[in-house]
Amino acid sequence: MSSTQSFAIVAAAGGSFLLEDRMPAEVLTPEDLNEEQRQIAATAAQFARDEVLPVAEEIEAKKPGVLAVLLRKAGELGLTAVDIPEEYGGMGLDKVSSTLITDHISVLASFSTAFGGHIGIATLPLVWYGTEDQKRRYLPKLATAEWIGAYGLSEASSGSDAMNIRTRATLSADGRSYTLNGEKMWITNAAIAGLYTVFAKIDGEKFSAFVIERDTPGLTVGAEEHKLGIRGSSTCPLVLTDCKVPVENLLGEPGKGHHIAFNVLNVGRFKLGVACVGGARRGLAEMIRYAKDRVAFGKPIAAFGLIQRKISTSAARLYAAESMAYRTAGLMDAAMSELSADKAHEPREIQRRIEEYAVECSILKVYGSEMLSFVADELVAVMGGYGYVEHYPAERFYRDARINRIFEGTNEINRLIVTGWLMKRAMTGKLALLPAIKRVMDEVMQPPSLDGAAEKGEPLTHEAAVLAAMRKMALFAAGVASQRFMMGLEDQQEVMADLADMIMQVYALESALLRARKLALAGRKPAQAAAEMTGLLAEEGLAQCDHAAKRVLGACNDGDTLRTQLVILRRLARMEPVDGVALSRAVARRCVEGERYPL
Repeated sequence: MSSTQSFAIVAAAGGSFLLEDRMPAEVLTPEDLNEEQRQIAATAAQFARDEVLPVAEEIEAKKPGVLAVLLRKAGELGLTAVDIPEEYGGMGLDKVSSTLITDHISVLASFSTAFGGHIGIATLPLVWYGTEDQKRRYLPKLATAEWIGAYGLSEASSGSDAMNIRTRATLSADGRSYTLNGEKMWITNAAIAGLYTVFAKIDGEKFSAFVIERDTPGLTVGAEEHKLGIRGSSTCPLVLTDCKVPVENLLGEPGKGHHIAFNVLNVGRFKLGVACVGGARRGLAEMIRYAKDRVAFGKPIAAFGLIQRKISTSAARLYAAESMAYRTAGLMDAAMSELSADKAHEPREIQRRIEEYAVECSILKVYGSEMLSFVADELVAVMGGYGYVEHYPAERFYRDARINRIFEGTNEINRLIVTGWLMKRAMTGKLALLPAIKRVMDEVMQPPSLDGAAEKGEPLTHEAAVLAAMRKMALFAAGVASQRFMMGLEDQQEVMADLADMIMQVYALESALLRARKLALAGRKPAQAAAEMTGLLAEEGLAQCDHAAKRVLGACNDGDTLRTQLVILRRLARMEPVDGVALSRAVARRCVEGERYPL
């Protein structure tokens, strides 16, 4: 099954959204799903509703066996087999279908954490790097969740600095096994897993990966961590004490474990962003329900403007994250559809195509997790005192949301990845970023144009003009920073992060704009809601880009040079504001009347 058969989805180069305009028909949106994909989404949603939510309290209380049984029930429906090739007991579905499952199953953070860890970072290392023997031994068990998977990379002294692990592996004299010693921390699914992907340095130098079965002598699962949130998921240390692993269980090549770790994390970041979309959709529904039911001063609090602003801003940011998620999944599928027949099922080729969109994956992870935290905070605010009390949904939702900004590389690390990855691609000639920066530096004295939107009669011309301005602002700031720091830019973390924030806002607004235009051009019913939310995003994104650009410019220059650059920035950001109050009220009204997110 292909998600791109009926649409002209373009496998654009990773990061090219910062340089090129796309047409609505060239990107995938949730409204483009085929019938089979809609059925997959419905199956995942029904499983979440009928199987996960009824036992939520048992999961949170860590009632023995509940989480593992749920994962195996998901396996019976094929939900845990989505990314495993058919020849190893999987379903081998496209990335859009995989995205749909993660999205619609993510209604309880503890369960979605266990589910996502299993189907993603615990399974993909074997799919991509396993030998034929390893795949046949382990993937069928992972596909059904007969064995649950876990991924052991982090250590107490090497969280974000993954290459600094201390766990050692020593090859035996007869060359038949490795002996591992060390301790892994914060391992999701540790207590319920049957198979672990564990990273160690052979002879203390060669960063490598190993597949270790649960009953291997010398492998001990430590006590459960007592966590702020996702309390129902299993998080334990793994202790390796003279743990003897057969040489056949070395995953990939000795010394090449970093390829496994980092490439798998790209998908982990993407899937985490998608899970945040599913979680936020449920959080917004709780917010709307409470705002409709709670009466104050003689009317439902949903009638008050500041409550409406909380609802509308939450909905707009969710819309942006959802649009980015499915656009990125469509990019991956489009890229893989270009593979020749003899390469179409080659895991390394698939992995390389996904790696092309590393920057989009990091953007979705950061934007999605921060969007979810915003929704959680506003849910507590709307519910007031009830939001701060246990046994009401807001309290757990708020606690659970925080971990997403730490998982799969902290948001700080991912911001550095966004800017660093783009700059690296530019320096190696894989992305025409430097010529684009030069063009903008040559053109900055000209006011932003509508990029032809008005002449083409396309909808949302104001939002298109804002997007064009934001692109120029990001490129202008990147050009100033590059001139100031040159090869030392990577050491300027604050500047790198501000540039990343601008880049993220560009991808978010363009994804929202293209989706809204696609709906409008097709005459679809949700088009007006999409247009209103895109309007809110444009105003918010422009303000955030302006703020971030000023911080970059201030860090790079002073005096007359800085004053000149600020004049240029003001010209780029000079936009007549729209009536954001009216847009907010319109979006909130749609949410309240429909009792849900409006798309």
